[in-house]
Amino acid sequence: MTKLRFGIISTGNIARQFATGVRQSTRCVLAAVASRSQESADAFAKQYEAARSYGSYDALLADAAVDAVYIGLPNSMHHEWTIKALRAGKHVLCEKPLASNLAEAQEMFEVARSAGRVLVEALMYRCHPQTLKVLEVIRSGTIGEVRLIRSSFCYRTRRIDDNIRFRADMAGGALMDIGCYCIDFAQLVTGKAPGKISAVARIHESGVDEMAAGSMEFAGGVLSTFTCGMTAAANNTAHICGTEGYIEIPVPWKPPAGGGQFTIAHGTPPRMDGGAAAKVPGPQTIHVPADRDIYSYEADDFAAVVQDGARPRMPQESSLSNMRILDELRKQVGVSC
Repeated sequence: MTKLRFGIISTGNIARQFATGVRQSTRCVLAAVASRSQESADAFAKQYEAARSYGSYDALLADAAVDAVYIGLPNSMHHEWTIKALRAGKHVLCEKPLASNLAEAQEMFEVARSAGRVLVEALMYRCHPQTLKVLEVIRSGTIGEVRLIRSSFCYRTRRIDDNIRFRADMAGGALMDIGCYCIDFAQLVTGKAPGKISAVARIHESGVDEMAAGSMEFAGGVLSTFTCGMTAAANNTAHICGTEGYIEIPVPWKPPAGGGQFTIAHGTPPRMDGGAAAKVPGPQTIHVPADRDIYSYEADDFAAVVQDGARPRMPQESSLSNMRILDELRKQVGVSC
């Protein structure tokens, strides 16, 4: 099988994680890396065994031996460099969130269509076997009809001054950085875009939302609530609650390399009427094996789209819906898009 030759634009933390995944993938190879400095690109290439290194992004795009580009740049740069890569004839896997706003995302997909190239947003959790198994259990009817989805993604950082996540001019903020996972997860579970959406936020002095809490209502009355934040710790779990039970996922966003797990439980009804509580089966823990890094699954899934015409794990309609929701929620909390 001919391997998809990836070029990576950026040498930051997320690019390093993706490079680790490419090295473990079965369908991809790391052909090149580009940075703003040749020294940084050379060091990255040596560490991750990239065949070539470039001191400019344009130089990588001119490399005919690169089939696809992974863009791990700050949010505000996704639009520019995705379009440049597509017009250079490269397929693009762009880190989440896809763009700074919906209008940019729409233009990016239009350019991809015109260029005849693949564009996929990189939300790696969608590719992990744990996520696929959770969806299988939901669709089997094990927990009945889904009625409520709850999720959390928070972390506490003390690095503020040089942190792009706290830069309003670079499309930073909690909603964009990690809230996008929670928003996407609810849509993945329901298979729909929400109708009513709302959010409240704590705004940092830098002008970005440092914490946010939101709610979404889907057709059929399914509700979703989520919290995201960059200045508070949380358990970062996800729950899917149905009429006959619920699923608890302790590590929904980046399961361990050795595999993930989740619990199916049915709970005990309260004795509201004074009668005996119904007997329910005990909780069941489902272990999901995973023999590779999560980013290797993402890379291979992208290769399947490019080389086999497979449907992306993160389809265009989901990316556009996410951006539409992010635009509205950021507007509600007073953050510029």
